[in-house]
Order: sequence, then structure tokens, then C-alpha cells
Amino acid sequence: MRSGALTSVHAFATDPTRGVFILFLLFIAVGGSLTLYAWRAPTLKGGGLFQPISREGALIFNNVLLSIAAAMVLLGTLYPLLLETLTGEKISVGAPFFNATFVPIITPVIVAMAFGPLMPWKRADLLGVFNKLKIALAAAAVVVLVTLWLSGGPAFALFGMGLAAWLFVGSILEWSGRIKLFREPIGTSLRRMRNLPRSAHGTMLAHAGVAIVVAGITGSQAWTEEAVQSLAVGESTELAGHTFILSGIREYQGPNYAAREAEITITTPGERTVVLTPEKRVYTVEGMPTTEAGIQSSFTGDIYAVIGDQDESGKWITRFYVKPLIPWMWFGGLVMVFGGLMSLSDRRYRIGAPTRSHKTAAKAVPAE
Repeated sequence: MRSGALTSVHAFATDPTRGVFILFLLFIAVGGSLTLYAWRAPTLKGGGLFQPISREGALIFNNVLLSIAAAMVLLGTLYPLLLETLTGEKISVGAPFFNATFVPIITPVIVAMAFGPLMPWKRADLLGVFNKLKIALAAAAVVVLVTLWLSGGPAFALFGMGLAAWLFVGSILEWSGRIKLFREPIGTSLRRMRNLPRSAHGTMLAHAGVAIVVAGITGSQAWTEEAVQSLAVGESTELAGHTFILSGIREYQGPNYAAREAEITITTPGERTVVLTPEKRVYTVEGMPTTEAGIQSSFTGDIYAVIGDQDESGKWITRFYVKPLIPWMWFGGLVMVFGGLMSLSDRRYRIGAPTRSHKTAAKAVPAE
């Protein structure tokens, strides 16, 4: 759905496979969170004083804004349903609402994520922390200038890529500072890296993953190119330096659907030829059509091809999308997950029953 090839967030409703996958993700996210809370809640204790400018303050700031962002997403999702139930009026809440509400809330979170790990507990010097992040600020400025030179904008793309660079470099600065990278011999830095708690590595990876996701979202939103046209078999069109050729159309019968499959050949100067096979299916029981996009993924982005119906002239309506940096969102998400798992594996976060040491047990044995 992020690709734009599917037009509704409820498009999975006509295909049970998608619905089961989403239910599985919800089970992992919600069930896992509640289980972890139920397991660890009895061991949590309150108390302790701290200044607003501290690592504790940064965590509270982060949690409050994330809660507000989640509430905005919930409101945008449920409001059309509630309005239809109460008044019968039907409205749709789309990308403009979420861009106008979610982005301003989450931007301060991303900015603060570079500050948080550098802050000590209880009390911190904000100016001193910012001085440590001068390299991150310089890196963000360089990325903005390079992005401007390569693409010319738009403004939100420059801001997004700069924000991603700020967080990515800021995360590495905190981690490299702890191992004294480039300030000590490489052997010493490697030894310090091995001795770091796993949570330190996990924090760096999780924050770097967020930065990669931000870059992916920015690229996919700012530089997407799309073309809608009618093509006869053998005809072609150009989009973003790629040539799309409708090489063939075939129809076949699936286990519970009738399908139309197109063969789209994509040629790019200096690259290998790619063949995509998008489909349009009609499930026989419900009579509901679904679109199966053909997708070609690479490090730089994704290419989507969608086949539609015939127009009045007998040509086939086709849609082609070129979306840069889409795989970065998936890769960044995997990096975040790996960082979280590494943090959870830290021995300080594993709770076990205390065991008596051999020395203590030996002293407890009375002498004969």
C-alpha cells in the first residue's frame, strides 16, 4: 500500500492471505508487548529524582510524542467509521491528514533521538551534548546540499534526507565515542567494542534503522514517478529512464479465481532486461477483483507494473510506477528489529533466580 499500487488500506479484505498475514503481525506486536509487560511489571519500581534535561527526560519526551502520534493514527483510522455510524455520512481520511498530523509530531522525536543516548542519567548539559553532535549537523548539511545538487528538491525531501543523516551520524557518534574510535589504537577500540553491553550496540542499530526508514520514506514520497497509458501488445512507453513494453497478455483459470496476466518487459540502458508479470484476478465466489502488481526491487528502488482492463480502442490500460528507496524502509525496519533483539539479549535485562556461589556454599558447611 505504501507503493500506491493498492488504493485502499482495506484491500486485503478480498484476499484472505493478506488478512491472515496482517493478523499475524498484530498478534506479534500486541500479544508480545502485553506478554512482556505482564512478565516484567512485578519487578518495576518507582522512585528517583531527575532533571528535565536528562536521559530520563528524553525518554519521557519520546514516549509522550509517540503516544500522541499513535493516537492521531487511531483517530484517522476510526473517525470515518464513527462518523458513518452516528450520522450516516461517508468520508475518507487519506495521506493529507496523516502528513499534516503525524509528520510534525514525529519530527521532534527523530531530532531528540540523537540527543538522548549522549545524555547522562539524572542531569545533563544540553549545550555540551549539542557540541558533541556538531559532526552530525555538518553531515546533515552535506547531505542536504548533495540532495539539492542531484535532485533540486523538493523542500521536504531536503529536510527529510538531512534529518535522516542527522540521526544516522548522531547514532554512530554516540557508539564510536564509547569505544574511542580513531582516538585509541584499533585493537583497543575493538576490545572496548567487545566489552560494551549489548544494549549499547542495540541502541545504535535501532536508531540507525530509524534513520534508514526516514530516508526511504522521503525518497519514495519525493521522487516517485508514475505513468498511466493504454498499450497494445508490442507497444511501449518511457518512464524515469526505463522502457516498458507490453509483450503479451494471457488469461488462465486459478484454483478459485479467473486471472488475466500481462508480460511487461523493462529495458534500461546499461542494465539487464527485467520481465514482470502483473495480474488482475476476479474471485469466482465473491466476484471481487484484485490487483497483483509485478514488482522489481533493487537497492535504489522498486518498479511496479499493474494491468487493467481494455479501453474502447481495444488497448490495455497499464500503470507503471518507479519508486526510489522503497527497499530502504524494509531494510531499516529489519535493522531496528535486530537492534531491539540485541538489546533484549543484554544480560542486565535477563531476570533469573539468584544462585549461591560455590564459595558461599562451602563456608556454610560446618566443620566436622
